[in-house]
Amino acid sequence: MFPQPERVLIVEDYKPLRQAIARAARTWGAEVLEAGTVREGRALLARLPDVVIVDVALPDGQAQPIVEEAVRMRPVAAVIAMSGQASAEEAFQLARAGARRYLPKPISLDELTRSVEEALSDRPSLDPFVAAHVGNTPLRELQGEVRRVMIEQALAKARNSRSGAARLLDMTRQAVQQIVRELESGDRRGGRDEG
Repeated sequence: MFPQPERVLIVEDYKPLRQAIARAARTWGAEVLEAGTVREGRALLARLPDVVIVDVALPDGQAQPIVEEAVRMRPVAAVIAMSGQASAEEAFQLARAGARRYLPKPISLDELTRSVEEALSDRPSLDPFVAAHVGNTPLRELQGEVRRVMIEQALAKARNSRSGAARLLDMTRQAVQQIVRELESGDRRGGRDEG
């Protein structure tokens, strides 16, 4: 079995499909949040779901804002987009925004479960992301950004426990504390420089 999500957000306007996905998610042991519009889905992101399953086309807009917001959350949600009418370009844009999987409709619940398992288990390759920064971002800046994101994500996953974050990052608690202090002092300096 795959890593169990605690909370799954389903954003799908077709109620029978949303309810079928919700039933499947409950069998994974997850709390299920349901939305039928972009507005409702964005509001439910505040509940910090582990997985977001979103229809690309919704009555009040496209899924792009949900995907973008979900991947900025800490911890980052695994996003799976689905559509019966999205173009290859839309699927590509959703992947660039952070969707880990894309499923064409009609979907099978077995296929959805497999996609959720893969999205929660996969370690995405850093190569394309890092390679895109060559010539555009100084190495030191990129290292700092990777460090910041990993610390934020680990702390969020460990519910702000520095010991838990250290276990996730395979480092000492003291090292995590030192990095947090450095990040916090950098934030304060950055705030003063802007004023």
